[in-house]
Amino acid sequence: MKGRVRKQSTRAVRITLLLVLALLGSSCSDDETGSSTTAAAEAGTSTTAAATTAAPTTAIGTTAPAAVEDNYNGIPVGFTDDGYPYLGDPEAPVSLVEFSDYLCPFCGRHATQTNPLLIERYAASGQVRFVFRDFPLAELHPTAPSGHAAALCITEQGAALFWAMHDELFARQSEWASLPDNRGFLAGIAEEIGADLDAYQSCLDSGRTLSDVDERVAEGRELGFSGTPGFQIVDNRTDEVFELVGAQPVETFVAAIDSVIAGDAPVTTDPPEEKPDLPFWAHEDGLAPDPDRPGYNLAGDAYRGNPDAELVVIEISDFQCPFCQRHTLETQPALDEQYVDTGEVMWVFKHLPLQIHPQALAAATAAECAGDQEAFWGMHDLLFERVDDWAVEPPDAALVDLAGELGLEEDQFTSCVESRTALERVVEDIYDTTGVFGSTPTFVVLYDGWASVIDGARPFEEFVAALDELTGE
Repeated sequence: MKGRVRKQSTRAVRITLLLVLALLGSSCSDDETGSSTTAAAEAGTSTTAAATTAAPTTAIGTTAPAAVEDNYNGIPVGFTDDGYPYLGDPEAPVSLVEFSDYLCPFCGRHATQTNPLLIERYAASGQVRFVFRDFPLAELHPTAPSGHAAALCITEQGAALFWAMHDELFARQSEWASLPDNRGFLAGIAEEIGADLDAYQSCLDSGRTLSDVDERVAEGRELGFSGTPGFQIVDNRTDEVFELVGAQPVETFVAAIDSVIAGDAPVTTDPPEEKPDLPFWAHEDGLAPDPDRPGYNLAGDAYRGNPDAELVVIEISDFQCPFCQRHTLETQPALDEQYVDTGEVMWVFKHLPLQIHPQALAAATAAECAGDQEAFWGMHDLLFERVDDWAVEPPDAALVDLAGELGLEEDQFTSCVESRTALERVVEDIYDTTGVFGSTPTFVVLYDGWASVIDGARPFEEFVAALDELTGE
């Protein structure tokens, strides 16, 4: 999605679909408010939308830089007065502040593909100072915080070594993403870049940088970031801050940065009149049944109903969300009877386990493992019916019991849950939806190439009225 401007005090619209219908309803969200809003937005092809916001405030971590300490690949590097590593001219008129996670695949794509082009274009010319902010999402990448803590220990040995560590962590992301214990790998990188290993280990043993990582994540959340990567484009001359969300194409960054360099705010673009370019999971190609995986489409999402139906509903849900449970137990049976069982609708399910529900991720993983035995919807129903049974710590035994009730092969189910295969499917759904939709349940309705959103657990009659309005009935 191309950039959109908002005042920073308003909620940025982070959605890749053209919304032609937005209804408010009861929903779970990570801010625990119980409701959310949606608004019309320009269509785009990225699974995270680009949104820019402006306000006359100073971004955290972009105060005047300290003296340049070194250079990296011929470009000045150092630390801001707040201690954040930067690359580029410390007196550059604009700063690009990145909130990132070393194990986030989209962050990796930005770091290895897009950022080098931006550095070449702007850092070498002195127009932009690049600032890195730690924002590991431990709920998605449990071992990422230790990587960030290791990189912060490297900062104690100089900015140039930090950027070398930064580049290696992203370039070799696939090598350490699945390591349950990454200490040896991280120490190996530290040695390769020429760091003092004794000083590095002493720093790690102290635990101080791991605490720093936690504080930086908290600061990022206070600024409104919930997914990665996220960016602030800061006009250092005026302290105006513009927000850019997601691993956007280089053209999106160039357009936004050039506008700020010129002293202008990125211009809001009106929604296109033509039908939107939908992301793969909402496109007809992604919705097509997977011939090798019964009950799933090619985007990897479970579905029910008629895959050839003109009307498609994609439910974005959380098994531990009480509003999702209410929808499933009270409204969905009537919707199934009127739309799904009659072949009028293809109903698709996408996972969005929220941070406020600690066992939701495990439940979503269990549902995917049941899907491997063609029992996704059976597990789906049991999870919502028996939340009190499995929403305990740890939930594993209760989830295995549910699998047994469904008659699933227990060893296969347990092996699946213990592996990362099913978890990664859930994580992909989270990447598809986080930053786009912030609450559950949310329903994306597709008809005749258009997309709309029904937000929250709506009564059956209101749900039907919304579908009828979209289809013109």
